[in-house]
Amino acid sequence: MVSTSRTLALGAAGAVLVAVAACAPQDDNSPATTATTAAASCTKDSLRTRTPGKLTIATDEPAYEPWFTDNKPDNGEGFEAAVAYAVAEQLGYVRGDVTWTRVKFDAAIAPGPKDFDFDINQFSVTEERKRAVDFSAPYYQVRQTVIALKSSKIAGKTSLADLRGAKLGAQVGTTSYQAITEVIKPTVQPQVYNSNDDAKKALQNGQLDGLVVDLPTAFYITGAELTDATIVGQVPQVGTPEEFGLLLDKGSPLTACVSDAVGKLTAAGTLKQLEQKWLAQAAGATELT
Repeated sequence: MVSTSRTLALGAAGAVLVAVAACAPQDDNSPATTATTAAASCTKDSLRTRTPGKLTIATDEPAYEPWFTDNKPDNGEGFEAAVAYAVAEQLGYVRGDVTWTRVKFDAAIAPGPKDFDFDINQFSVTEERKRAVDFSAPYYQVRQTVIALKSSKIAGKTSLADLRGAKLGAQVGTTSYQAITEVIKPTVQPQVYNSNDDAKKALQNGQLDGLVVDLPTAFYITGAELTDATIVGQVPQVGTPEEFGLLLDKGSPLTACVSDAVGKLTAAGTLKQLEQKWLAQAAGATELT
């Protein structure tokens, strides 16, 4: 799970996913600008990784589910572990070529040289962070999710229609609230709270049938904070979604090539398949339709 501080600090980003035109750092700090085939320099033999012929990938310690499984990134299980290996393979690295290292979230986003080739750790792409580090094209667009107490009348529901009569709540000014008003459209006036903590308390006290939060927050709340709560399902995308990108050193010679790899995995439907496997099916967060 992500930490509360990390979840609340995640900033929304509206960058459009595109592949890169070449494999050199971009002057405008945008790693993916055109949908063209990567140059020949994006091959294993020519990539300037920390260790020639190897790819060093970082994540946090511990690494939580469903992003990783059993705190073992090298087993390739969990959404982000699977994404990391898919990117490595797209770049020409077999599993034995990949080395994992552990770096704390705050240390990774801080300015300064990195001891990894890229880091995967639910990093939201923001303009502020891009001043200190590089990001790849986004590999995941954060979804809005409904959670409820296991005793709630909406627990186990599978459609948006099942939620129309529910009393739902969300933090004010968020995409979560937008998902309630524009997608779910309940017949009961939704409740607005100053923070997710306030909304959580209302859920616990039985003042709400369900709470809408982003999926990483939903995993944390149901896994670490409210053990009697469950994820009802994901809401169809709305507004400008927050996006996760692979984090690289500022001006890294790998940024454009890593972005190109992510773009190709997106175009092939690979990332969507991994999202369905690890964030929907495995986590019980199927889409409400």
